[in-house]
Amino acid sequence: MHCASCAVNIEAAVKKLPGVRSVAVNYANEKAYLELENAAASLPKVKHAIHDLGYKAMEHDDASPEHDHAHHAALKAGETRQMRRRFWTALILGLPIIYVSMGGMIGLPMPPISERLNATIQAFLAAGVISAGFFLWRSGARGLIKLRPNMDSLVFIGTAAAYLYSLVVLIRDLASSQETVGSLYFESAIFIFIFILLGKYLEAITKGRTSEAIHKLAGLGAKEATLVRDGKEIKVPIDHVIVGDFIRVKPGEKIPVDGIITEGYSAIDEQAITGESIPVEKKAGDPVIGATMNKTGSFVFRATKVGQDTMLAQIVKVVEAAMGSKAPIQLLADTVSLYFVPAVIGIAIIALVVWLLIGYTFTFALTVFVAVLIIACPCALGLATPTAVMMGSGIAARKGILIKNGKALEIARKITLVVFDKTGTLTQGEPIVTEVRAFVPALDEDGVLALAASVEKQSEHPLAQAIIRQAEQKNISLPSMSKFRAEPGRGVIAEIEGDMVLIGTRKLMNEFGVSLPAGALDQIDLFERNGKTVMLVGRTKTLVGCIAVADVAKTHSRAAVETLHRLGKKVAMITGDNKRVGEAVAGQLGIDRVLAEVLPQEKAAEIKKLQSGGELVAMVGDGINDAPALAQADLGIALGSGTDIAMETGDVVLIKNDLRDVVSAIRISQFTLRKIKQNLFWAFIYNIIGIPVAAGVFYPVTGWLLSPTIAAAAMAFSSVSVVLNSLLMKRSQASR
Repeated sequence: MHCASCAVNIEAAVKKLPGVRSVAVNYANEKAYLELENAAASLPKVKHAIHDLGYKAMEHDDASPEHDHAHHAALKAGETRQMRRRFWTALILGLPIIYVSMGGMIGLPMPPISERLNATIQAFLAAGVISAGFFLWRSGARGLIKLRPNMDSLVFIGTAAAYLYSLVVLIRDLASSQETVGSLYFESAIFIFIFILLGKYLEAITKGRTSEAIHKLAGLGAKEATLVRDGKEIKVPIDHVIVGDFIRVKPGEKIPVDGIITEGYSAIDEQAITGESIPVEKKAGDPVIGATMNKTGSFVFRATKVGQDTMLAQIVKVVEAAMGSKAPIQLLADTVSLYFVPAVIGIAIIALVVWLLIGYTFTFALTVFVAVLIIACPCALGLATPTAVMMGSGIAARKGILIKNGKALEIARKITLVVFDKTGTLTQGEPIVTEVRAFVPALDEDGVLALAASVEKQSEHPLAQAIIRQAEQKNISLPSMSKFRAEPGRGVIAEIEGDMVLIGTRKLMNEFGVSLPAGALDQIDLFERNGKTVMLVGRTKTLVGCIAVADVAKTHSRAAVETLHRLGKKVAMITGDNKRVGEAVAGQLGIDRVLAEVLPQEKAAEIKKLQSGGELVAMVGDGINDAPALAQADLGIALGSGTDIAMETGDVVLIKNDLRDVVSAIRISQFTLRKIKQNLFWAFIYNIIGIPVAAGVFYPVTGWLLSPTIAAAAMAFSSVSVVLNSLLMKRSQASR
């Protein structure tokens, strides 16, 4: 498919087929989502209808999504390389034409050749340029034949009119005895081809990256699994795992599929799926998720979900489905072309016939016909959006913001609700010690920290690492300890100077008879109400202190929320944390609404609920678990510090990891959209004014007649005005 209207045309054709309940063709990921009454009977008809339109179709491989996405990525890479070759071929062949046709106007030295030879060389070079982009002619002509014109149809009409008219004039003059050659418009044709091919090349790059995002998701899981059978461990490809298999996972390995632990325990980093930064301790009976990372212990689990049933596979499906949404601005020019092209052709034919019937010569009538077609050339229309997008993207990039597609430009100004993911987006994503409290006179806060850090030296738990880092930063000397042991899910125990020291939960303290005085309980409850994890420190039978650990808010989180409120936007937070922690963080940052205890696969559904309630939603996130929600949201904003998947899925990427750039991105997007609308206005105003003049409407009264030369100049000026308007964005934005 060469443009968004190709997708519209395919949809329209397939919808008419019997047995097709619904169809949605996604131009971005080049997929059609079908609901059929009988797939076996209807699918061949669907394929035939698509092939009849001149496109190719193949079925998506649900059994092997990774292979399917890899194949699609390879096809897109080949298309991108082909577009790059076509663009450079057109540019290299077109530059001499541009030089000889326009160089003399600005005083450049001209080659010492005759006018006839010069024109002949231009004709051959222009033919080479057209051959580089001949697929546009083929697509445009097919659209006209099928009565479904698209942007390629405009390109076909404009370039064919300019080239064929010039070719006819050249052949006529070469056949005569005169030395001079009439006005030629080869440069008009090649100008259009060069700019259109550049746009197609840039579009292929963007679409390739979109496909790459899905491919990375599909390839995130483990490639092999270690099966435990008859007391032996056997490595097998992930596709060979079936429900009920027992699988061993060692430290540092990815968990291959979803399942339930049957023996052993470990701390598992689930951030890739759940987005939570603190690894979760797991023991027998606890569930594990495929594609998450085993950090410490070794364990065996029983597979409960494999293949397309795993959580990772479900996330891939949600992302693909959410990406099926379309940005209306992408169809604007194509929708206009559905009416504009037939109207221009009709006006040109009517003008030709009328002037012949009135009694004017065929040359006069043909000049009018060609002038109408040339004035309707879509060069400015083709430049209107990409030039504004390129300038807007450049301005944003210098501010550390990547705006990736037209969807962001269409929706940003209308956003009513901004939803932030918590962990890694609003917060640092790494636990740190925030407070230390001592509950006995014999120890101060540093003493409590020293006891805890000494014991935790043998632990690899992230909370332990936070305590150790805090002790190192304060240069606290640590006492020696012995007889270390871990109590999974509860804490750690060791001996220091003959005393048993315990670090962990209330449950651990209760098990070993450590009493918690009322004053200590009040302090612990206060920390927990503020959304912090509390590590208790006991020595023998006495609670000597506690350490509060939290994932603290980023420096500019509150400032970003306040600015969004001033812009009239509502702000919400979505998190997998419990409601108490979520509301505590929201209270600190001034956030209006909290969506807590939301599982990864439920985030997109929560966004959809907000949308069904009438909200236009911007989602800000950084993790793989945020990818479905980023795709589902009206505007997806990803942090540059996040995962590749989040950044590929988001419409906007914030390189600097500064949430204040959310506001900047919205403002720049609004500004760019205004420029696109201005450009489209100027692109069409020349046609609205020029077409009647070119058709000779005013000729009987005023003598005004637009020659093809003036028509080409008007077309060129419309393009220049569009580019200049886009270039002015830099000055306007810089003055803000």
